[in-house]
Amino acid sequence: MPNVYAVIMAGGAGTRFWPRSREKSPKQLLEIVGKGTMIQNTVQRISDLIEPKNILIVTNKIQKPSLEKQFLNIPNENIIVEPLGRNTAPCIGLAGLFVRRIDPDAVMVVLPADHIMHDEEEFRRVLRLAIWVAYESGKLITIGIQPTRPETGYGYIQVIDEDDGTNPYFERGIYKVKTFAEKPNLTTAKQFLDSGDFLWNSGMFVWRVNTIMQEIEQHLPDMYQELLKIDDVIGSDKYTNVLETTYRIIRGISIDYGVMEKAKEVYVIKGNFGWSDVGSWDEVYRISGRDDNGNSVTGQAFLHDTKNTLVYGGDKFISTIGVEDLIIIATDDAVLVCKQGRSQDVKEIVDYLRRKQKNDYL
Repeated sequence: MPNVYAVIMAGGAGTRFWPRSREKSPKQLLEIVGKGTMIQNTVQRISDLIEPKNILIVTNKIQKPSLEKQFLNIPNENIIVEPLGRNTAPCIGLAGLFVRRIDPDAVMVVLPADHIMHDEEEFRRVLRLAIWVAYESGKLITIGIQPTRPETGYGYIQVIDEDDGTNPYFERGIYKVKTFAEKPNLTTAKQFLDSGDFLWNSGMFVWRVNTIMQEIEQHLPDMYQELLKIDDVIGSDKYTNVLETTYRIIRGISIDYGVMEKAKEVYVIKGNFGWSDVGSWDEVYRISGRDDNGNSVTGQAFLHDTKNTLVYGGDKFISTIGVEDLIIIATDDAVLVCKQGRSQDVKEIVDYLRRKQKNDYL
């Protein structure tokens, strides 16, 4: 078995989960579904595969203290701070510098901090398979999710699902990627679903660290040169200043667009383990338990003649009469009332609060 490291990306602000998700307490640091914060559950589900000293968390300065409190068994030096959010490619490249110093042949498992897997044993089986293939082949591996509906909120991966004689792992259920597709409109999403050869892009990746760093060097050479400046000063008193300077220069770009879509050979493993990226309040409602009227309630509430409504009241008592298809989220200082199917637009509220400099609500 190769030396395996996990890189958990945990720097996001979770704007679609306002008003519960704030800059100091974003959704990955909250209990959104079930017990335990989302990032605690992410770490827990890989604990049988990857020991705490090999888990790196990439976050920002505001969130680091909370993460240190949540993970006493993960060394503080494993919590890497980005001075600015620059999307996933710089995040992965920065973590890759630290892993490569320890073991250039190590396998790096990259996971978002805020996903849910209902069948965790199946998830670990897929992860073990991905680790083995990534180490043996030296290829880029991603995990695609078998779609269950024409979803417009996810990117898609088209696979070559027939054995063309060039894929030594086909019999193991590992497919070559034909193309990546951006988030589609509803008509296109339905076409993807009907075709049978498209998967949801989960944003989970597995590769040898030397492989991904070589791919970044090839496809994002300007970024790689800036990363090398950081690499030269890791562990020195110059590190913080160099990190901040280079992050002002580095262009923000996703690993999908910057590397995965350009790489010559990428493999994907189909995941059927009850995955959700919990990207909005609509998704929370979709995966939550509901009563006979289709309502999902957390906290104290009285719902009269109310159907298909998600209610989170915290310490507030919430009552509704004669409504349906709503999302109602209350915190100490704010209330969100949103029609079902529109919670992706919650980020517009956050944008408004930033423009008006209403920072107390952020």
